[in-house]
Amino acid sequence: MQVTLDPALLDRFNGALNALHVSGSARILCAVSGGPDSLALLLLLHEAMPGRVVAATVDHRLRSESAEEAQYVQRICQGMHVPHVILSPAEKISGNIQSAARTARYTLLAQAAQQHDCGYIATAHHADDQLETVLMRLSRGSGVDGLSAIRSTNGNILRPLLGFTKDELIAICTNAGLDPVKDPSNENSDFERVAMRNWLASTAHPFRADRAARTANALADASEALNWMTELLTQERVQRDTDAVMCDMRAVPREIQRRLLIYCLRLLQADLAPRGEAIDRLLLELSEGRTASMGQIKCEGGEHWRFTIAPARRN
Repeated sequence: MQVTLDPALLDRFNGALNALHVSGSARILCAVSGGPDSLALLLLLHEAMPGRVVAATVDHRLRSESAEEAQYVQRICQGMHVPHVILSPAEKISGNIQSAARTARYTLLAQAAQQHDCGYIATAHHADDQLETVLMRLSRGSGVDGLSAIRSTNGNILRPLLGFTKDELIAICTNAGLDPVKDPSNENSDFERVAMRNWLASTAHPFRADRAARTANALADASEALNWMTELLTQERVQRDTDAVMCDMRAVPREIQRRLLIYCLRLLQADLAPRGEAIDRLLLELSEGRTASMGQIKCEGGEHWRFTIAPARRN
């Protein structure tokens, strides 16, 4: 299968890989569902990194067509001489389907990357996904971390298509003569992302994918800077003894207070994931010198905040 890609698009893609500091010799596992986004990613990676790409398709076994779709991707990969594996979860996905499927997918991809000696995993999140995510997070009232949206890297996971629009990726597949898979879940407006996508498609709005990407990148930089400062302050402001964690909160800006608070809570209860209104309420209580609780932790406010494991309640 011979595919000729637009040189300008390929240059942009190579620039994106360089910005992600991809090692010149590393192998990369490309997650390919069969949709236009992931097929375009496969084509671009194959051209940019010949001989270093392994493709993986996760069959969640949630739809009767999924097995044939995985086989379809496998035939495309065979025509390109790209190694391909089909992955399926050992147990049936249940509960919150989208969340459980995502967890299973990334677990399987991580295992496959290790098995095939791939230093990176590439996914096909693109600029339109980023715009949708920024607006979804904005509608939830997210802060700096949430509004930084989809990160270009997360550990060894790379997202080199965040600078490409959906239309560009569809055009790549069309020019290659590929007929992408259509997932019916992408038409189900019960899902928040689909509802946002439909709203964007049907409304005269001022939002642009490239501008949303700049906003998300700026907020990701701000988040990184805040985390860097918080890490420094934990060394100066946080003390721990056998029974308690103490933090000096004098003259600390509110957002740094929030991050130090979460850090202290997790020192005592590692699985605690406070967020949103719950952490806002606790922050207010402690800032005003009151005592409150979060999870199993008693929190005492004032200038020096003190955290201890609350005693078990008697029946």
